[in-house]
Amino acid sequence: MDSVVYYNSLYDIYGSLLTDKQKKYFEDYYCNNLSFSEMAEDYGVSRNAVFNQVHTVILKLEEYEKKLELLKKKNIILSVLSKIDDDSLKKELEEII
Repeated sequence: MDSVVYYNSLYDIYGSLLTDKQKKYFEDYYCNNLSFSEMAEDYGVSRNAVFNQVHTVILKLEEYEKKLELLKKKNIILSVLSKIDDDSLKKELEEII
């Protein structure tokens, strides 16, 4: 899985566990495609400070996944779901996920 897609998937699941500042850094870098330099200028901090913040967020997301494995479980469920032939049951399960 492409790292940007992977980290966005983790963020979708665990983003609510992050601070507002961590969310902003993640979203600016991974969703808004801002460079560390652009972010540093916007926030009035060094490029290295931005890098450290983004890196910390990534480590937190990876730690949450390592402990909880919610993305892994979601992918397994989606894989099993794709094998279900009953469309009404499939739709009902997709809504739960």
